[in-house]
Amino acid sequence: MTTRTLRADAQRNRDRLVEVAAVAFARDGIDTSLEDIARTADVGIGTLYRHFPNRDALLEAVFRRNVDDIAAQADGLLETLPGDQALEQWMQRFVRYVATKKGLAMHLKSVVSHDAEIFAYSHSRMESTMQRLVEAARADGSIRADVDYHDVLKALSGVCMMGDVPGWEDQACRISTLLMDGLRYGVSAPAKKRRSA
Repeated sequence: MTTRTLRADAQRNRDRLVEVAAVAFARDGIDTSLEDIARTADVGIGTLYRHFPNRDALLEAVFRRNVDDIAAQADGLLETLPGDQALEQWMQRFVRYVATKKGLAMHLKSVVSHDAEIFAYSHSRMESTMQRLVEAARADGSIRADVDYHDVLKALSGVCMMGDVPGWEDQACRISTLLMDGLRYGVSAPAKKRRSA
């Protein structure tokens, strides 16, 4: 099936709707008014429904945007920090990301199948991001050479499964710091600092 390319103004409207919806869903929950989202995005409700035929379609677009945002943050960290510090900071951000987006992900899992494309996409983005971070840290000698990025991602995901328990977010951040201590264990040479461009 071919994907129709949107006109520039239509693409701007779509992007604006997703941007506004991301803020609204995070602030007010997934049941927030679609009319309010359209009004804030400065478009009519008909325009919203042309791009997103129902609430779940908009939620899926927001979820995809959130995944892209957290994955893209790894780039800036890798450009400015030694590998282990980039990995550690991204892991902390991932925990915060899960804490703020958990309701959205749970809703999507309740209305689409667990093997739906959106979840395959999310897993692929997180896996490739973790791979880049771990390989950069191994390459500059700031974590153990035998670290497997699959293991790190699985451990971090397990930490984030503690959700809905009071204080879980802060505890998950502390546990991810302990995980980093394990990844650094036995590394004696200091990491090479990345030079600023």
